[in-house]
Amino acid sequence: MTAEPLEPLDPVIHATTRLRIMVTLAALNDGDTLSFTRLQDILDLTPGNLITHLRKLEDAGYIHTAKTGAGTASQTSVTLTLRGRAALDSYTQALRKLLSGL
Repeated sequence: MTAEPLEPLDPVIHATTRLRIMVTLAALNDGDTLSFTRLQDILDLTPGNLITHLRKLEDAGYIHTAKTGAGTASQTSVTLTLRGRAALDSYTQALRKLLSGL
């Protein structure tokens, strides 16, 4: 009997903070957003740390950010894309498959 090859875990999602961001956004209904500030509060991250991880996720097409307003009245919202939701589902399946072999 040969073991089925394991799919590699997506390195973009695998970083702990980015995984937490993805899971938090996945808990929302499709199309719903979280403000940058609310996401920062939920995850207890510094603005710089959150920005860095959001950029990596956005570069991968997993999230979308939108900025409204200007100056101190500006607000950034974050949402999970369909591609991001599919990537998280694949990541979860790969992780379950990996863990089932223990």
